[in-house]
Amino acid sequence: MPAKIPATVVTGFLGAGKTTLIRHMLANANGKRIALIINEFGDLGVDGDILKGCGDETCTEDDIMELSNGCICCTVADDFIPTMQKLLDRENVPDHIVIETSGLALPQPLVRAFNWPEISTRVTVDGVVTVVDGKAVSEGLFAHNVAAVDAQRKLDENLDHETPLSELFEDQIACADMIIVNKADLLGDTAADALVAKLKGEARDGVQVVRASHGALPIDVLLGQGIGAEDDLANRHEVHHHHHDHDDDHHDDDPKDDDHHHHHDHDHDAFESFIVSRDEVADPKAYAAQISDVIKAHGILRLKGFVAVTGKPMRLTVQAVGPRVDHYFDQPFGAAPRETRLVVIGQAGLDRAAIEAALCA
Repeated sequence: MPAKIPATVVTGFLGAGKTTLIRHMLANANGKRIALIINEFGDLGVDGDILKGCGDETCTEDDIMELSNGCICCTVADDFIPTMQKLLDRENVPDHIVIETSGLALPQPLVRAFNWPEISTRVTVDGVVTVVDGKAVSEGLFAHNVAAVDAQRKLDENLDHETPLSELFEDQIACADMIIVNKADLLGDTAADALVAKLKGEARDGVQVVRASHGALPIDVLLGQGIGAEDDLANRHEVHHHHHDHDDDHHDDDPKDDDHHHHHDHDHDAFESFIVSRDEVADPKAYAAQISDVIKAHGILRLKGFVAVTGKPMRLTVQAVGPRVDHYFDQPFGAAPRETRLVVIGQAGLDRAAIEAALCA
């Protein structure tokens, strides 16, 4: 059976910067073919036009599918499942699917939909990414333009009653595998660090909380989490069971969203990566545990590469997302040198010398 296609769910409130994040991802896809499913809402859904103008060969106009019948989690059977089937049945299937939910949609019902028999054997939830407006959340507002959120609410004829933003925010945090504190450049280091620590305390164990500006996040950090969230629903339960108590807005980035139409190369400075080389290791399981300890000690986001194991002709592939380390023998070294090479990726400021020493110990 072919491997399941990974899908990333991107959620977050109005103006948090979801579209900016996705556009940056497309511009830096490194040849990965990405398909998008975006949740339109009436005449306010401008995101489709913005994304269709990305002009990147990794995401053509045919790779973008819009859901025009309101919120994804209310139209799973009628709209979302058929759209997914259409995408999966194509001759040129994507390498990765990214689903941008409407701003106030609940992520849990959408993740649950991946267990529907029509698609469950063909696609998996790589991870749920919740984007938050760092400045607004630090001020207790959740969205930077509360009036715009209220305007969206009034346009939703299906809304049973108004659910406080704080409750919806808790649901988005409860379901997240990664929380992106966007617009961190507007906060300052002290306030940004305090917000990251607060959100880590509110999220499940192992959830990564990262800072970003203008949605600039390396694709190796954003995609490839390998979570399989649809098999982990018990740990990401809705804090509030209000299936219809949310809005169908999709106008994600307010025009006032800082410079969201521009690409910011300098924001890559917020992340760094380097390679650690070492000799062979004797015990792969022990070394995987050692890697996990190093990741926890230094807040490393991703670690991947190959390990030479004493007495084994095959190379050991290692892939780590946060403290979770996967390792397996994949192919012989052949003519390649028998050495261990690991790529370390994290937020800027990693203690490279200490990490190298710990990984080579």
